[in-house]
Amino acid sequence: MIEFKHVDKVYPNGVKGLQDINLTIDQGEFVAIIGLSGAGKSTLIRTINRMIDVTSGQLIVDGTDVMTLKGRSMRRFRRKIGMIFQSYNLVTRATAIKNVLTSMVPDMNFFRVLFGLFSKEQKIHALEALDKVGILDKAYTRCDQLSGGQQQRVSLARTLNQNPTIILADEPVAALDPITAKQVMSDFKRINEEMNITVLINIHHVDLALNYCSRVIGIRAGRIVYDGPTETVTQEILDEIYNGAAIPTAEK
Repeated sequence: MIEFKHVDKVYPNGVKGLQDINLTIDQGEFVAIIGLSGAGKSTLIRTINRMIDVTSGQLIVDGTDVMTLKGRSMRRFRRKIGMIFQSYNLVTRATAIKNVLTSMVPDMNFFRVLFGLFSKEQKIHALEALDKVGILDKAYTRCDQLSGGQQQRVSLARTLNQNPTIILADEPVAALDPITAKQVMSDFKRINEEMNITVLINIHHVDLALNYCSRVIGIRAGRIVYDGPTETVTQEILDEIYNGAAIPTAEK
């Protein structure tokens, strides 16, 4: 469970990234966070794994106040939270399986990391992760030879390889064409349903949020202006979230 209790984030330049956020997300939910650019979507999800520290309030994840963590306890905490970025964050000259295996580096000693000494069990686990996202056949292909959608699947497999309970995705399909974006969103939905992993996606395309996620959180100027099931989202609610601006979609 993720709990925000009166959370604020004020950046050093005075910009209010989050304002009085009160939110509870249960284990196994698939949540889309939508809103205009600069509304606070990325800030919200990045506070969960302490990529961004909150200014005030309390953020509790699985019973732990994340602002009390440091050092080894912080590293152990982050092992259970996967993070996926728009830019994939892969070593493009390495193969897909080597990129997936990097998720195991924090649990290995320096000598094994230095020489890339992964066990047979670790390699099997990495191959299983690639199989879960449908690209097992690309395991030994360099990532710079893969399409954008395939690279994002490698990123997702790398995250799955660390056995997370929560996956945070920051605009994971923004750089993909509409067809590939739908395929990647289907991967997220299947993993959420089959593995009971909580998934929070900061997503630009409203149609994808409504078609694949079960819950929508709308943010405007750092405040939550809507929180509810996707089936209850109306045009009036979208107008409130987007302040009357054009609603971004992935359809072409």
